[in-house]
Amino acid sequence: MAALFESFDRRIAKITPVLEQYGFASLEEARDFCNENGVDAYNIVKETQPIAFENASWAYVLGTAIALKEGAKTAADAAEYLGQGLQAFCIPGSVADQREVGLGHGRLGARLLNNDTQCFAFLAGHESFAAAEGAIKIALNANKVRTNPLRVILNGLGKDAAYLIARINGFNYVETKYDYITGELNVVSERRFSKTQRGDINCYGSDDVREGVAIMHRENVDISITGNSTNPTRFQHPVAGTYKKERLEAGKAFFSVASGGGTGRTLHPDNVAAGPASYGLTDTMGRMHSDAQFAGSSSVPAHVEMMGLIGMGNNPMVGATVAVAVAIEQAQKA
Repeated sequence: MAALFESFDRRIAKITPVLEQYGFASLEEARDFCNENGVDAYNIVKETQPIAFENASWAYVLGTAIALKEGAKTAADAAEYLGQGLQAFCIPGSVADQREVGLGHGRLGARLLNNDTQCFAFLAGHESFAAAEGAIKIALNANKVRTNPLRVILNGLGKDAAYLIARINGFNYVETKYDYITGELNVVSERRFSKTQRGDINCYGSDDVREGVAIMHRENVDISITGNSTNPTRFQHPVAGTYKKERLEAGKAFFSVASGGGTGRTLHPDNVAAGPASYGLTDTMGRMHSDAQFAGSSSVPAHVEMMGLIGMGNNPMVGATVAVAVAIEQAQKA
C-alpha cells in the first residue's frame, strides 16, 4: 500500500486489521466505497480545516466506511463509528492512543447529534479561530438531522476579543455585565454580524470565571469543550469545573470535554520530553472535570499529530465529525 499520509509506517499496522475486518483491501478501496455511497469524507475534512494533514482525511474515510458497512442510519450512530476510524489512526503507545481520544471524539459527536442535547459551548481562548471553525461547521450541519435545533455558543475571556471573533465570522455578539453583588448576569447589548446561520451562534466575552459560569447557566449548556490556550488556569478549566459542579447539584446532566494537554504543554517544568507520562498543570486540570479528554491543540494540526492522533485541530475535528456523520445519514435516506 502506498504511503498516503503522515507517519504512515507508524500507523498502518493498526489500520490494516480494521480494514480487513470490514472487507477492504486498502484505504483507497474504502474511499471508493464511501464515494459510491454518496459520502465524500475526504473533502469534507479539507473543507472544515483546509490546513489539516492528509492523515485526517483518511481517518475519516476509514470511519465512514465502517459506519456504512455497519448500516448506521442516524448521524448519532455514525459518529460513534467515526470514532473507531479515528482511534485506528492513533499511533500505538501515544498520548492519544492511551486516552482513546479517537473514541472520545466519536462519543462527543454522537451527543451533539442527539436531540436531548440543547446547547454546546466552546470555552475558548479567543485568539483561537479554530473554535470559530468548529462552531461554524456544527451550526451548518447538525440541525440538518436534528428535530430540535442545536444551539452553539462561544464563551471566552475578554469582551474585545469576543467582539472581533463575532465580527470576523458573522456571529451574534452578546455583551454582558456581571453584577458581583447580586450574582446576576445582565445583557447590555447584542449585535448580529450576519443574516446567515452563522448569526445564530452567540459569542460571549467574559471578564472572569464567575461571569463565564453565569453565561453557561444563561444558555443552559449541556456540553462544553475547553481549550488550553490563553489563560486556561484563569478561565476555561475553572469555568467548566465550576459549572459542572453546579449543574450536578441541580440534578442536571453535563458532559465536559477537555481539549488540549499532553506533551509540550506549559506551566510545568517537568513536561519536557516526558512523552505519555507528561502531566502539566493544564493537563491535570482537564482530568479533574472532563468526561472525555482530548490531546493536543484546539487549533494547530501539528500539535494534535504530535500527540499521536491525526493532523487536525480538536475543535475543527468536532465540526468534521458532525459534518461527516450528517452526510452519512443523508446518504442513507437518498
